[in-house]
Amino acid sequence: MSASEREAPQPHPQPVSMRDLLASCAAASAVSTPPREPDEKAEAAGPVEKRVPRRDAEQDAA
Repeated sequence: MSASEREAPQPHPQPVSMRDLLASCAAASAVSTPPREPDEKAEAAGPVEKRVPRRDAEQDAA
């Protein structure tokens, strides 16, 4: 290591806000967690389209 490398100031990392830290943890968890297996009760109930009532266009406009 040369003298100029030893004398060069080391960059200090910038502080990370708690919000950014929590957001990065949530993102890492979301991409690293495999999808859950569907519940047996949900499969027995049928497709989602038949279990959840559709909203009318009139409700959307209101």
